[in-house]
Amino acid sequence: MTDRGDPVPPLALDATSVAPRARSSGYPEPFFSRMSRREKRSLGDAFGLRNFGVNLTRLAPGGESSLLHRHSRQDEFIYIVQGEPTLVTDAGEVALAPGMCAGFPAGQRAHQLVNRTDRDVLYLEVGDRTPGDEGFYPADDIKASQAPDGKWVYTRKDGTPY
Repeated sequence: MTDRGDPVPPLALDATSVAPRARSSGYPEPFFSRMSRREKRSLGDAFGLRNFGVNLTRLAPGGESSLLHRHSRQDEFIYIVQGEPTLVTDAGEVALAPGMCAGFPAGQRAHQLVNRTDRDVLYLEVGDRTPGDEGFYPADDIKASQAPDGKWVYTRKDGTPY
């Protein structure tokens, strides 16, 4: 056990040995099913990281990383390991390839990755865990607010629940 009473994390591991998340998304329908071609492995959680998260994410052909979104407080970073996704933003689109990366400061460009190819895309996704974050979705009628326990609560843009 650590000084905080947590289990001692591994020193290193094969990223593919981390089990994929049980649910492909926390979004409510009709958005949940759009994430069915996405698989995330929570690498940061496997090491007990608390200040930022790291996911190894696989997008099957036709998959989306998320809805087009921006965060109010959290920064995000992606690094392409395999495949050629399209980075879609509210400022245009960019074709990405292995070795390319992109960063999204809080409150700036809305973004998502889409896989328009016939091969899987694999990328690392890094985001901080600043509390009190909100997610804004310019193309969809959904808003996300982070509860005090860190879980996301989704409503329509007018505040009505799903």
